[in-house]
Amino acid sequence: MGPTRSYPFRDPHRLDLEPEYAELREHEPLSRVRLPHGGNAWLAVRDEHVRVVLADPRFSRAALLGRDVPRTSPRRLTDPTLHTMDPPEHNRLRRLVAAAFTPRRLELLTAQAQRVTDELIDRLEAAGPPADLVSGLAVPLPVTMICHLLGVPLADRDRFTGWIDVALATTAFSPEEIHEAFARLKEYLATLVELRREEPADDLLSALVKGPLSHDELVVLGVTLLYAGLETTSNHIGNFAYTLLTHPRQLAALVAEPGLLDSAIEELLRFTPTVTSGGFTRIATEDVALGDVVVRAGEAVMVQIDAANRDPRRHPCPEDLDLTRKPNPHLAFGHGPHFCVAAQLAKAELRVAIGTLLRRLPGLRLAADPAELPWRRGRMVRGLERFPVTW
Repeated sequence: MGPTRSYPFRDPHRLDLEPEYAELREHEPLSRVRLPHGGNAWLAVRDEHVRVVLADPRFSRAALLGRDVPRTSPRRLTDPTLHTMDPPEHNRLRRLVAAAFTPRRLELLTAQAQRVTDELIDRLEAAGPPADLVSGLAVPLPVTMICHLLGVPLADRDRFTGWIDVALATTAFSPEEIHEAFARLKEYLATLVELRREEPADDLLSALVKGPLSHDELVVLGVTLLYAGLETTSNHIGNFAYTLLTHPRQLAALVAEPGLLDSAIEELLRFTPTVTSGGFTRIATEDVALGDVVVRAGEAVMVQIDAANRDPRRHPCPEDLDLTRKPNPHLAFGHGPHFCVAAQLAKAELRVAIGTLLRRLPGLRLAADPAELPWRRGRMVRGLERFPVTW
């Protein structure tokens, strides 16, 4: 076993995956790391090990609750949510949420995403280039969609997006600010739950209010769905556009052949790093062998999905962006019981956003030197602060 390394290794650089991951994947696929909060953990970077940690019931999410476990954020996990429950309790909550994503509902939501995207691009075209793709499309599309799905007033978007940005930070804000933002989010959802109890509407929150969940469960679930529906999708719309605009041959192929869109989105999900460090931590409930390492009961294991998505054992030529890649068994939405319940909606939003952008603005290109683009710092999810483009 090698040395215990400080982790994260460094601040991320754009969408570059830290070189340590490739080295570890080949020579030390399960390594010891020292986190900013909560001590040391194992870090898994190989596809096969990441899948085991995410799916094997001997690795528990619920065991994190209320404990000072190894993590990058100062905030401890205290609430049982979709993200922090183990089966069978997790199954009960997941079934309730999954009912909102029937094929018919997804069809309606995709049509809504198309309408919203067309309106946003209409505005970009009317204002003329250059335009900021972050504020012009990447943020407002997922915000509008999650408000529509959950029944959250769109007029409140600046408030809750501000709280989410702080609550999901690592070092960009103080621990006090991070805890306060999360508390404000819970207060906001508590008010909304009561409103939907009194005045139900045709949305997910109203449907959940009628179900068996307690008030506290509803509030925590609402917070989880709100930030899960926003943070990754909004950043990835910009990240995917950036990846395409900095890979001109692949971009030209997609513009010339729109039928590639579905496989292109899958490849962008595999290829484009999402997070700034490992996560999805589990606690071993008994001794478990992972490769040549035995993870002892009570030890924490983090996974680095972006590193696993570049594993040559699973993906031939993993460092190449290949929009025609098939099959593409990536882990962008996780694996096992906690596989993202809204994965199909997220993919629909990404397909609509990227596909419409390239169809409506086929001459899309960067309006700034890539080296000068401002990236978000001290956050869990990678993304651009601003993304000036022209066409």
